[in-house]
Amino acid sequence: MPGKHQQFQDPEVGCCGKYFLFGFNIVFWVLGALFLAIGLWAWGEKGVLSNISGLTDLGGLDPVWLFVVIGGIMSVLGFAGCIGALRENTFLLKFFSVFLGLIFFLELAAGILAFVFKDWIRDQLNLFINNNVKAYRDDIDLQNLIDFAQEYWSCCGARGPNDWNLNIYFNCTDLNPSRERCGVPFSCCVRDPAEDVLNTQCGYDIRLKLVRGELEQQGSIYTKGCVGQFEKWLQDNLIVVAGVLVAIALLQICGICLAQNLVSDIEAVKANW
Repeated sequence: MPGKHQQFQDPEVGCCGKYFLFGFNIVFWVLGALFLAIGLWAWGEKGVLSNISGLTDLGGLDPVWLFVVIGGIMSVLGFAGCIGALRENTFLLKFFSVFLGLIFFLELAAGILAFVFKDWIRDQLNLFINNNVKAYRDDIDLQNLIDFAQEYWSCCGARGPNDWNLNIYFNCTDLNPSRERCGVPFSCCVRDPAEDVLNTQCGYDIRLKLVRGELEQQGSIYTKGCVGQFEKWLQDNLIVVAGVLVAIALLQICGICLAQNLVSDIEAVKANW
């Protein structure tokens, strides 16, 4: 009776998962490099790269930091994922999955802590915004960021317009020689729909008029603080914000699973050598 020969198929590295992970990380890598390039270009334009001490001169947040840090992290992860998948390098794939997992758990922990310590987060946000209000004129990128936030959320200052007393150009002290004394930035002004040209001087002396009791001027500027308006915006757009966060989390989990699956395939193949 002829013997039956059983054929065992050797384990192979799955091509679909390998090249999907490679393509996923190519996009990640390119976006990271773009963010990093934008950040370095902005620093170059401001002369920071030629004078590194400029990194610590700003009292508030330099928005360019966000581009550099996010771009740097994305570039490193994208590089590790791309080369790891293409060259079947288990060290780079493990680095990619562990680092991505660490970021995921940090985001999760931050979300839980933000929910549990809401009042503390609100106080820290107030402090953060006020620190940036102090440095409003020190950096054009920070200035543009604050103006965008105040216009988008229809707010002025962290708690209200009087927070601009923290800025040396806008405070109401008698010794302040600035023309912007007792004023607010133009981004605090309520825009007139019929106004074609932006009036950048609309906030001049506006708080001085409020102090004098001219309450009708309250219709000229936003009187609500940005912290409260931001919280209201989060509540009004909770589904959209939650959807974006869940999508980001799923992408991270997908990347981790693909990398770990590819590592398992590679190690199974190596075990049969």
